Amino acid sequence: MPGERTEKATPKRRRDERKKGNVLQSKDIVTVFTLIGGFYALKLTFMSSYSALKGCMLKYFSYMQNKAELSQDLIREMAFDSVLVAARIIAPLMACIVFLSIAATVFQTKPLFVLDSLKPKFNRLSPLQGFKKIFSVRSIVEVLKGIIKISILFYLLYDFIGKQIIELPKLFTLEIPAACGYMFQTVFNMALRIGMAFAVISVFDFFYQRWEYERQLKMSKQEIKEEYKQLEGDPQVKGKIKELQRKMAMSRMMQQVPDADVVIRNPTHFAVALHYDPEKHVAPILLAKGQDEMALRIVRVAEENEIFIVENKPLARAIYATTDLNQQLPPEFYGAVAEILVHVYRINNKI
Repeated sequence: MPGERTEKATPKRRRDERKKGNVLQSKDIVTVFTLIGGFYALKLTFMSSYSALKGCMLKYFSYMQNKAELSQDLIREMAFDSVLVAARIIAPLMACIVFLSIAATVFQTKPLFVLDSLKPKFNRLSPLQGFKKIFSVRSIVEVLKGIIKISILFYLLYDFIGKQIIELPKLFTLEIPAACGYMFQTVFNMALRIGMAFAVISVFDFFYQRWEYERQLKMSKQEIKEEYKQLEGDPQVKGKIKELQRKMAMSRMMQQVPDADVVIRNPTHFAVALHYDPEKHVAPILLAKGQDEMALRIVRVAEENEIFIVENKPLARAIYATTDLNQQLPPEFYGAVAEILVHVYRINNKI
């Protein structure tokens, strides 16, 4: 069908969509990076967090043992210390999680900051648009993906807890620090297994998101034509610009005709104006050339400026066809042009 989107997106379309903030991104990859990295950060900071919490609790348990009076200053001190300990425990984890989420996003989208995505879009409030999104292919895929995630999560938890529950009685024989360390390592191993399973899902999600992204960017043949017109310009405008450029070039060319030494013509169809300066050039230079009406104009300007005009049909036609403006003549014309220039110089008493 004429408006069917069957063509791959052009580079311009991709750049425009990127400026709008529409880029390829898998949120599952961000989640997996954040989950695994966050648990590793928790593992690395566990001992320092444990020491800070232990010191705070021992301090206030000592107050209770010494039966210290509960005053406003003591309450203020306890609240301040509690905030510091909480910040010491939570801040590194939050910083790591924020860094990993930003890094995972930038890795997919490259550095990009778009203000357009912050603007309110009232079309999103349309019930009809919302209804369409609920029953779209993307929504169905997201629901299926969520079901798969929950199923895998429940299976891993059931399998892991079932294997670890027989180890629980051993905790009663351990000291509290050792028991806490064992429990933390157990939870970490379980989180790592879940993170690895979700990493596999995120790989499939990335390929799906790329397929969906490319599908949304597809263009119809008419859109490609319109884009080409925008890039290349309207044909009529381009034609006018070329015509203007041609007139300007012709004007500059005609301004050089008075500097010519000789004009060689084919009575009414071709005319070429040549100039030769032995100190600057090794061969004559073509200052102007024209056909039909332009040839007559060159001859007319030459006559007005008393430039010698020679009629040589084959030479005029050959020079016109083989030599560009302001370029030296090819060697095959040296002999014939030299004879003409010698004749012209003799007439003008230059030799």
